[in-house]
Amino acid sequence: MRDAAAGVSPVPKEARAYQGGQAGLVTRSAAAAVDALVVVATLAVGYAGWIGLRFVIDPRGFELGGIRALPGVTWFLVLAVVYLTAAWSVTGRTYGCHLMGLRVVNRRGRHPGVLVAAARAVLYVLFPIGLLWCAVSRSRHSVQDLLLRSTVIYDWLPEAEDGSAGPHRVVRLPRQRKPVRPAPPTTESVRTPPEAHRCTREG
Repeated sequence: MRDAAAGVSPVPKEARAYQGGQAGLVTRSAAAAVDALVVVATLAVGYAGWIGLRFVIDPRGFELGGIRALPGVTWFLVLAVVYLTAAWSVTGRTYGCHLMGLRVVNRRGRHPGVLVAAARAVLYVLFPIGLLWCAVSRSRHSVQDLLLRSTVIYDWLPEAEDGSAGPHRVVRLPRQRKPVRPAPPTTESVRTPPEAHRCTREG
């Protein structure tokens, strides 16, 4: 929070009105799409590494086989659950949430624990359509949020030491004070005390 101490807000100027507010369907869907790409990229890198390892171990008997649908989907679901659980339980945000300025918090305004984060990840992976409920909900809660009492808020600030997040941590810039203008010089004539006149007359 060095920027806050210096009077500079890390929250974008256009987003300060939304800081601490509950996120809607558009931003949450965009964050989920980014997270899905992260999981797919991780699987691709892992698969490429596994193929390279097989080739190094047995270059003569190496055969490049295709990816089967069922194992690929299974690995995707497992990796997605692990990724979401770790991100939500540590900082309350995934990489997609980081890009969109979102954070998952519980009723106390802190990131969820491991158990809640794991349950939330499983529900989102197995029932992703539950996210659509935040489009009709006045509180912008998805089905997973209602079951686990969690909330997704806009939060561009770094997480506090106690894991808290929310509108009470909004950094407000100090008001700029108007420069003080110097007072104009006085044009009054300098009056001599009467004792000075007496001295000049006696002299």
